[in-house]
Amino acid sequence: MASAVLPSGSQCAAAAAAVAAAPPGLRLRLLLLLLSAAALIPTGDGQNLFTKDVTVIEGEVATISCQVNKSDDSVIQLLNPNRQTIYFRDFRPLKDSRFQLLNFSSSELKVSLTNVSISDEGRYFCQLYTDPPQESYTTITVLVPPRNLVIDIQKDTAVEGEEIEVNCTAMASKPATTIRWFKGNTELKGKSEVEEWSDMYTVTSQLMLKVRREDDGVPVICQVEHPAVTGNLQTQRYLEVQYKPRVHIQMTYPLQGLTREGDALELTCEVSGKPQPVKVTWVRVDDEMPQHAVLSGPNLFINNLNKTDNGTYRCEASNVVGKAHSDYTLYVYDSRAGEEGSIRAVDHAVIGGVVAVVVFAMLCLLIILGRYFARHKGLFSLTSSPRIK
Repeated sequence: MASAVLPSGSQCAAAAAAVAAAPPGLRLRLLLLLLSAAALIPTGDGQNLFTKDVTVIEGEVATISCQVNKSDDSVIQLLNPNRQTIYFRDFRPLKDSRFQLLNFSSSELKVSLTNVSISDEGRYFCQLYTDPPQESYTTITVLVPPRNLVIDIQKDTAVEGEEIEVNCTAMASKPATTIRWFKGNTELKGKSEVEEWSDMYTVTSQLMLKVRREDDGVPVICQVEHPAVTGNLQTQRYLEVQYKPRVHIQMTYPLQGLTREGDALELTCEVSGKPQPVKVTWVRVDDEMPQHAVLSGPNLFINNLNKTDNGTYRCEASNVVGKAHSDYTLYVYDSRAGEEGSIRAVDHAVIGGVVAVVVFAMLCLLIILGRYFARHKGLFSLTSSPRIK
């Protein structure tokens, strides 16, 4: 915003331009108003004419206000950046109906501009017909949100450990947007480039991401920050990550985990991966599988265990990404293994129970004796006292 005193010649030229731009039906009336205003121009000190800069989002309404301090009924007019008169007092010579009068008085000329576009941006002039004439300008700045927000991922499906490229483009905004990256709730750092064309900006941000199996199904989010955008403007893509299998062997029988001669053993191979492994195999490391072993998919069953079954049993799984395995070491104990320990445990339990009963009985006896002596304490004292002759 600025104020200045114009030469009388320039002011007259502006007034003549306003008359020329007016429709034929208004020219005579506007000319008479100009002549009347010229006759009323006072002499002496200039008045204060001021206005404020306006920032507006494209498509919304801008309000321009020309205000006069200590008004003396001098004429106020508003001009566009091309110096065409928008309003002279309360008359609108300009044919653009988007300009509408909100208020007119001797101290203010307020005008609204609806459906603002980027072409409306620029400097608008408030002029006051004083002696000397005064001028103040306001700058309209138009904010344009991104026209489109596009995220592009290098590969629809990635393999764990692989580095992929993700790009996000915010098109045709003013000013340039700021792009932020998130993987789930974690913010990441990308690299942005800005292209300018006809006062509009297109921003492209690149993110290099090394994926892990935990990233499968996690969204990669491109979020835009711009003064014309309220809230979060974002787009996202979900990661699809393939990874090699994970293998875990679970003993399902015997439940107590102690394998003895004559018992049965059942192992289950639990497998996960993406894509899901379709082939799961059991092998015996450094030896052949026992003849009485039964294989059924992920399950290994060995009946009637004996010492010759000792060894390491391996479950293997694979998919298009890779292979993985897990080992179980079998040791078959004697058939009586664990019984002696059980007998000892039983003996210790019996002994402990007997000791507890004895201690409890002794405590009860002591309590009974204590109460007995307490009741007969006076009688014992009387019996033992010497007689007085």
